[in-house]
Amino acid sequence: MMNQKTLVVLEPPLREVVEKIARVNGLSISGVCRDLIREALEIYEDRYWETLAAEREKGFNWGKGLSHKKVWGK
Repeated sequence: MMNQKTLVVLEPPLREVVEKIARVNGLSISGVCRDLIREALEIYEDRYWETLAAEREKGFNWGKGLSHKKVWGK
């Protein structure tokens, strides 16, 4: 799959921070933006799964749950 370009407009203070990160690490501005977006999406996904797990835990019946020993025999 070919990489697609996306235009992102940054406010000057945000652009300055991204430029500094790129300069300090010897990276391109677009590479820094890509990495920051990737990291933000990972955090977003983690929050989604955390919320889903918390909802499932609310409805979990601990009395019907199996212990580690019952499941694995250890």
